[in-house]
Amino acid sequence: MTTVLPAGWRARLPGLGIWLILCVVPASAFNGPTDLRLWATAAAAFPLLAVAVLLRNRLPLVAVALPVAASLVVSRDLFTPVYCLALAVFGYLAGVQMARARPALWFFTGIAAAGLPLSALLDRTVWPWFSLLLTLLLNVVLPWLLGRYRRQYRQLVRTGWQLAERMEHEQQAVADRARLRERARIAQDMHDSLGHDLALIALRAGALEIGPRLDPDGRAAAGELREAAGTATERLREIIGVLRTDDETAPRSPSDESVAAVVDRARASGMTVTLEQTAEGAGEEPAAGSGLPAMTGHALHRVVQESLTNAAKHAPGAAVRVRIVRSAEQLHITVANAPRPAGPAPAAVSGGSGLVGLDERVRLAGGALHTGPTPEGGFTVSARLPTTGNAPPSSAGRPQSTAAARELAAERQQVRRRLRQTVAVPLAVIAALLVLMGVFALVSPSWTVLDRAVYDGLGIGTQRTKAESVLPFFALDAPPVDTPPPPRGWSCVYYSVREGSNSAYRLCFADDRLVGKDILERRG
Repeated sequence: MTTVLPAGWRARLPGLGIWLILCVVPASAFNGPTDLRLWATAAAAFPLLAVAVLLRNRLPLVAVALPVAASLVVSRDLFTPVYCLALAVFGYLAGVQMARARPALWFFTGIAAAGLPLSALLDRTVWPWFSLLLTLLLNVVLPWLLGRYRRQYRQLVRTGWQLAERMEHEQQAVADRARLRERARIAQDMHDSLGHDLALIALRAGALEIGPRLDPDGRAAAGELREAAGTATERLREIIGVLRTDDETAPRSPSDESVAAVVDRARASGMTVTLEQTAEGAGEEPAAGSGLPAMTGHALHRVVQESLTNAAKHAPGAAVRVRIVRSAEQLHITVANAPRPAGPAPAAVSGGSGLVGLDERVRLAGGALHTGPTPEGGFTVSARLPTTGNAPPSSAGRPQSTAAARELAAERQQVRRRLRQTVAVPLAVIAALLVLMGVFALVSPSWTVLDRAVYDGLGIGTQRTKAESVLPFFALDAPPVDTPPPPRGWSCVYYSVREGSNSAYRLCFADDRLVGKDILERRG
């Protein structure tokens, strides 16, 4: 039977594993020779590491501070074998967990700043402070930087997946917009073709209705036909209103019907239409099939078709003149109708969107449209279209994709910058420390020289506070080579006899009193 651990216990397993690994180092301290101080330090490490593991996610900086504080208690240079692994692990975890770097930087700066006065006041030398800085840098800050890089890399991967999901949604939105544009094209084509044909049917029926050749029954039937055509036009306008969208875009493929064919259909319906074409070659028709850009050819067809439709609706029976002039760079189209003849005429049926859509069509083709009445009472539609160049391709979805690419590039740049910092910061700090240590090594010998008269004036039994008041502030960082260790309970400090000398003064204290002094030969 398989035992399944509760979810709470499974969540604690990683922390338990980290604690067991970190406890290997302090547990190994009990295998060596008897050292009560080392054993006490190792015993205190078990509960302290357990607390740090529990706080590693919620308070990662506190989890780092616990082994740092315990290491400083044991050694002011921060290098303690019992906590060495713990410092690196919790430093790395803090880099992974912390979203902001500033608190950690302030924490590291505080440790470095506090170590200098502690070393100067308690050890009478600055060398332990240099050791603290190196340990802090290599054992805590460097793992923290690696954790920061790991966090940034994970964020890059997460951002990449988010951008991929966003681009997928954008592609879906582009497909939806394409369907909407196709609906708009259908609506525009219905308005262009069916509306034009219905207007011609209504025009013919109106002419029959008012003509003298039919009897009353025939005129009534013609009136019914005109009203049916008007009703069909209204229903067509309603359908177009449903199919139109806010982002309606004009169709870009020109109609296969030529301008001459449009004019011939209008003439067949009873309109009086005159077509004039002037081009570079005699008899050449400047239609869509004669080398014009696609948008220009379609706009030309629409200008002529819509202008004839409006003339049939609003000025039935009036003569219409279509004039097309093609130059090297532009195409000029003018459609002008004379005033409507006197006499009764059927009411015009209009959807109200023909000239608005026509203006948008011409604008998308790179041209300009002008409409208005003439002084004689007629109406003129004129357009200017380019004969060279193509319409720009659709850029639907491109701004979002470009923004997503910029965001991903920014995340990659940040990860690369974090990697450079991970390598460059420790190297720069180590270089600065080496320079500072070299300068201190050059100037510090003069600060550790004890005057012979002061040495002779210190008698056995002198209180330590009184002796320290006349001693140099800085002492030697280590005794001369092969110097025997002092007796148990004695605390000894060493001073130079003179600058560059191989000899040193040793002063030993016990119970805050001077208990021994001698001169040692310094061989190293």
